[in-house]
Amino acid sequence: MLPMGLLVLLLLGAGAQRHPQPPDKPDKPEILLPSGKNQREEILKLDFEKTKTEAAELAELAHQLKAEIEKNERHVIDMRTLKKAEEIEKLARRIKDRMRRHY
Repeated sequence: MLPMGLLVLLLLGAGAQRHPQPPDKPDKPEILLPSGKNQREEILKLDFEKTKTEAAELAELAHQLKAEIEKNERHVIDMRTLKKAEEIEKLARRIKDRMRRHY
């Protein structure tokens, strides 16, 4: 059985070969919000907080999946377990895509 951290890293890297790196973006002019803060910095902060929250959710789902797999005495996986694995995959993809947007 893989350690949970390794499972999360594998899921996050699962699609890495399918998507080429985006070309370098030219520097855009700074956009300031009415509060005087840099819009890009504020978006980065919000995305970082969302990524942290979703990463914690991803770890919890991975833990639940591991527990469900271990409690099965047979070599058959039920549909709820498969759905949980699909949910983990979608969440990991969202996290990865958000992180790539700011690369």
